[in-house]
Amino acid sequence: MADEIKLPAGSFDKLTKGDNLDSEKIAAPSLTFAQDAWRRLKKNKGAVISMWILVFFFILAFGSLIWSPHNPNAVNPQFANLPPKWPGVGINGFNGTLVQAGHRVNAYAQAGAGSSIHYWLGTDYLGRDLLSRILFGTRISLIIAVVATFFDLTIGVTYGIFSGWKGGRVDTFMQRVIEIILSIPNLVVIVLLILILKPGMTSIILAIAFTGWTTMARLVRAQTLEIKEQEYVLAAETLGESSWKIAFKHLLPNLSSVIIIQTMFTIPNAIFFEALLSYIGIGISSPKASLGTLLNDGQKNFQFLPYQMWYPAIVLSIIMIAFNLFGDGLRDAFDPQSQSRG
Repeated sequence: MADEIKLPAGSFDKLTKGDNLDSEKIAAPSLTFAQDAWRRLKKNKGAVISMWILVFFFILAFGSLIWSPHNPNAVNPQFANLPPKWPGVGINGFNGTLVQAGHRVNAYAQAGAGSSIHYWLGTDYLGRDLLSRILFGTRISLIIAVVATFFDLTIGVTYGIFSGWKGGRVDTFMQRVIEIILSIPNLVVIVLLILILKPGMTSIILAIAFTGWTTMARLVRAQTLEIKEQEYVLAAETLGESSWKIAFKHLLPNLSSVIIIQTMFTIPNAIFFEALLSYIGIGISSPKASLGTLLNDGQKNFQFLPYQMWYPAIVLSIIMIAFNLFGDGLRDAFDPQSQSRG
C-alpha cells in the first residue's frame, strides 16, 4: 500500500480579502451582439474610414439643400468652361488659369469675371457651377439608392422569409418566379418603363425595385431554411406561437446580419446603375444633374477641359469604393468566421 501523503497544516487556512482572490479569474465584459460587432468593426480601419467618408458625402449632398455655392441649374454663358479657382491658391489647376495656344492665360480675366467671382471646381459648357451640380447629382444618386434599398428590404426580406418558412411547393413556385425575373435584363426593364413613363427618377426607381430585390430574397430564404430548424424555433412552434410572431421575434433578429450586409452592397449597385443609365441618356434628363449626366457632359470636352469629367468620376469612384469597403467590414464584423473562410 502506498504511503499516505499528508498536506501541511496550513493548507486549509482561510484567505483574507486581499489575498488575490481573483488572480485566476477569467472573465470578459458582457457585450450584446451589436456591441461585439461594433467592437470588431472598429478594428477594421479601412471600414471605419469608409464609413466616415460616406457620412461626409451624405452631409455635403443633403446639406446642399440648405446651402449651395450656386444654383446648380443657373445658366451663365459668359462664364462657360471656366477652370477651378480657389481663393488664395496659386497652384496651376486651382488658380483660374488654363493653357490656350501654348500659353497659360487667366480665364476669369478673359471672361470679365471680377476678383470676387470664383468656382471651386470650375463651370461647364453652359456656365453652370460644377461643384453645385456635383452636390446635386450626388444627392439624386443617393436618394435613388436609398429608395431602391427600401424596396429591396420590404419586398426581398418579406418574400425570402415567407418562401423559406413555407417550404415545399410554395417555396418551389416562389423560387421559379425569382428565376423568371432574373432572366430579364435590367436594361430591358428600364427601356420598357421609359416607353410608359418619361425618363427620370421614377422609372429608374421602379426598374431597380422590380429586379433588385431578388438577391436579397434568395439570401434571406436560404438563411430562413437553416434557422427554422433550430431548437428555439421548434420550441416556439410547440408552444403555439403564430408564424408572424416567430418571424419578428426569432427570424428577423437572426437574419439582421445578412440583411445589413446585403443592403450595404445594394446601395452602390443602385448608384452605379443610375449613373450608367444617365450616362447613356435614358436616366435623369436635363436640366437636372446626376453623376451619370455629369460624366456624359464632361467626356465631350475631356480632351481640352478634363476637369469637367474627372471631378464627377472621382466622386463616383470614392462613393463606390467606400460602400464596398464598408460592406466588407460589416460582413467581417457580423460574421467573424467569414475571415477564416476567405
